[in-house]
Amino acid sequence: MKDVHPPLVSGLSVLAPRYRAVLSDVWGVLHNGMTAFRPAHEALSAYRAGGGKVVLITNAPRPAGPIHQQLAGYGVPRHAYDDIVTSGDVTRDLLATRPERAVIHIGPDRDLTLYDGLPGRLADDAAGEIVSVTGLLDDDIESPDDYRDRLAALAARKLPMVCANPDIVVERGDKLVWCAGALARLYEEFGGEVIMLGKPFRPIYDAARARIEALCSGSLGNRDILAIGDGLPTDIRGADAQGFDVLFVTGGIHAADFGDPEAPDLALVAARLRSEGLGAAAVMPRLVW
Repeated sequence: MKDVHPPLVSGLSVLAPRYRAVLSDVWGVLHNGMTAFRPAHEALSAYRAGGGKVVLITNAPRPAGPIHQQLAGYGVPRHAYDDIVTSGDVTRDLLATRPERAVIHIGPDRDLTLYDGLPGRLADDAAGEIVSVTGLLDDDIESPDDYRDRLAALAARKLPMVCANPDIVVERGDKLVWCAGALARLYEEFGGEVIMLGKPFRPIYDAARARIEALCSGSLGNRDILAIGDGLPTDIRGADAQGFDVLFVTGGIHAADFGDPEAPDLALVAARLRSEGLGAAAVMPRLVW
């Protein structure tokens, strides 16, 4: 149900009977990059206890394996979800099919698991044939401007770029940090070709649907799946484009736009959805059961 005036609901329990499966965002819904939101993972656990399936869908630019470990470190229990689909997963699938084999990695070393087992090799800027961006090397102190010269030089050589995380920024604790999407946007400004993966783009949703249907042992209609997210340009736009009903968690990355984070002004929410050409089935400041 696409509605620019979505109702405020008290919890996931109000919506749960309508859906066989949930696609939930991770960063901003289940944790803030430092600690888990306990009511959120308890809500997903309760949904699963009632027979629903939960697949987490995240723009993390690493395979699912390390994300399981990361979530456990934040305090998200394994029983809160059935499976994870990451932007890293779909990036690996794409890189495995590309003819280029010398990959220039832009991002922190923690993302190097992205390339494990792939047929290509990592290369420096001079020898590289394709750029794979997962983020900034040190997003605590760097900004996209620090990469202008490097990106301009790579774009001038007509190297394609694969962006493993379309997010522009995310919250880490109480601050915003730059993500790979910001570098990809700058690369496009220099005339470079960018292949965007992860939310809001279709490949990650195709992968997530396949996981859900495997869990449910059969095909599901769009209206059998509820997408939960806090990011308008990624979570909400992506799910909306795929025809899924959306639960918009307003207290995440856009919290400051809607008044009191714990009591969003629905008129402001509606105006923002209208301006973005988006809709939602329901609104909740934080994910709770």
